[in-house]
Amino acid sequence: MNILTENFNTPYHSAPFSSIKNEDYLPAFKELIQTSEKEIDTIVNSTEEPAFKNVIEALAYSGEQLDRASNIFFNLNSAETSDELQHIAQEVSPILTEYSSKISQNEALFSKIKKVYDEKAKYNLNEEQQTLLEETYKGFVRSGALLNEEDKEKLKKISMDLSLKSLQFGQNVLASTNAYFKHITNKTDLAGIPEAIIDQYAEEAKERNLEGWVLTLQYPSYIPLMTYAENRELRKELALANGKKSFDGGEFDNQNLIKELLHLKQQKAELLGYSTYADYVLEERMAKSPTKVLDFLNELLTKAKPYAAKEIEELKSLAKADGIDDMQSYDHAFYAEKLRKEKYDLNDEELKPYFPLNQVQDAVFGLANTLFGLTFEERNDIPKYHEDVKVYEVKENGGYKSLLYVDYFPRKGKRAGAWMTSYKNQYKKDGENSRPHISIVCNFSKPAKDTPSLLTFQEVTTLFHEFGHALHGMLADTQYPTLSGTSVKWDFVELPSQFLENFCYEPEFLKTFAKHYKTGEVLPDEKIQKIEQSKNFMEGYQTMRQLGFGILDMNYHTKVGELEHKSVKEFEDDYTKATQLYPGNAETAMSPSFSHIFQGGYSAGYYSYKWAEVLDADAFQYFKENGIFNPEIAAKYKILLSSGGTKDPMELYKNFRGSEPKVESLLKRAFG
Repeated sequence: MNILTENFNTPYHSAPFSSIKNEDYLPAFKELIQTSEKEIDTIVNSTEEPAFKNVIEALAYSGEQLDRASNIFFNLNSAETSDELQHIAQEVSPILTEYSSKISQNEALFSKIKKVYDEKAKYNLNEEQQTLLEETYKGFVRSGALLNEEDKEKLKKISMDLSLKSLQFGQNVLASTNAYFKHITNKTDLAGIPEAIIDQYAEEAKERNLEGWVLTLQYPSYIPLMTYAENRELRKELALANGKKSFDGGEFDNQNLIKELLHLKQQKAELLGYSTYADYVLEERMAKSPTKVLDFLNELLTKAKPYAAKEIEELKSLAKADGIDDMQSYDHAFYAEKLRKEKYDLNDEELKPYFPLNQVQDAVFGLANTLFGLTFEERNDIPKYHEDVKVYEVKENGGYKSLLYVDYFPRKGKRAGAWMTSYKNQYKKDGENSRPHISIVCNFSKPAKDTPSLLTFQEVTTLFHEFGHALHGMLADTQYPTLSGTSVKWDFVELPSQFLENFCYEPEFLKTFAKHYKTGEVLPDEKIQKIEQSKNFMEGYQTMRQLGFGILDMNYHTKVGELEHKSVKEFEDDYTKATQLYPGNAETAMSPSFSHIFQGGYSAGYYSYKWAEVLDADAFQYFKENGIFNPEIAAKYKILLSSGGTKDPMELYKNFRGSEPKVESLLKRAFG
């Protein structure tokens, strides 16, 4: 018996983590693919006249168990991986890619879909059904359904290669990150770094059976070092190591992989009738075209650059006072922190005692209750994949709404960063509303012997960000799994996450939870005021950084031909120079570890962070004007969240806000 192919005998059919063995995965995928193929055969071989219900709807509900097994496997490969799991991923990925290619290139299936699509006027479809029909038909066309046999085979091979190479890219970044550590034996080298962080470095050394302190490139280790270390040479060494990730010509180098991935994407786009991969991607986004994206990014660049330049000049004058005439990028975080302290007398270490993780989590849960009527109850009877994970049953009006898994602390097998994901989609079928299972994964500092996990203010906003995504998943209320939750246009997907971050800067909300973990003292008014004032601190710099990533991404996916005669480093330098505020370094490049676009789903889509910032600034402005806990506006916003991808996002937004979003809302928030 294979646990992954059975109906899970767990509360709410949750993932049976404790019963899954690594050897279960490959046989389960093979069996579940066969089961799913039989479901497709039933649709194709039906002698009934093709209609919306027996073709489009039947297809939308097919493959549920396979989806669940895939979600479990690939989520664990990000959050709790091992050499064995990575090896299985290399075997499983091509099998799944082949399966999806087989469906998308099934001519008999597509002919039925096309017949329903061509005759859609005769069906009395509601808006969600119309969207499903459109998305299904377009999905097949964009997957090559109109290609001839030879080109279909080419596309299939390209898709499999892309799948394997992007997986390899991520594995290289993780391996390259884990391969580096800096062993310190003299504590004076760590001058300036808060004692709590130094304790973490000591713990890391102990885990490696070393004396002294160990620094790594994991964010909870790397960021505090770059922010506080007075030792400039140490900052430089770590920054160089970080900038060389998968860019040192060694075993985990990604430079050739980048070229291969980009050429494969370009081939795919041309095969499907698009001039570039960006054109292919953006057809399905709010932005629609590369020109519109680059115009949007360049407009912001023009407006933000003077602010950024002014910020850097302020930092340079601070550095000059320390005798540094050639300020470098590895000095930025250190002097930004100094300036922030000078301007606002505020540093992360002062604030952290007011933001113990449990209180921040309670606050975000409470906000979800105030705005949307949700409550959270910890469950200890639901299987978990690691002892650090906690599981909550989410309720609305006393009834079950969702499961929420939270996984907060770094581990060797967990990739860096923070993300929200799903173990089970929401959908309605046979009169039942099948609810979602959502997960938040972060990399916050672990509790120490006498100290709970204390968050930097940036980590507080990170938790709110991922919880915003989670709300999009938990509140989902659609008919079909493929249109549920975060299954929306990619440049709309960051609205809920970035929107929720705004609450972290609101005094009336902050006072409800920012309390010292030892004394219970509420964060003093002057500190709250400084948080508010510091909200836009280095906003010009951060904007330039994001614009640099977005412009580079868009150029990678529209000008791949240039890589015939340029190195990855040269290409990166050419297309980021307009956004660079510090001298470059010949030994470093960020592209080889730019997982968002070469492993994640942000290819030709990185601009969407800024695009969504316009949406979130405009949306929160609406709350600000009418009260940040306004129940009527919260109810309208809840409809936007629960609607998933059932409507065009601009239409959804206008239904909520009453008008299209305005760039001015973002500029006003960022630069006053």
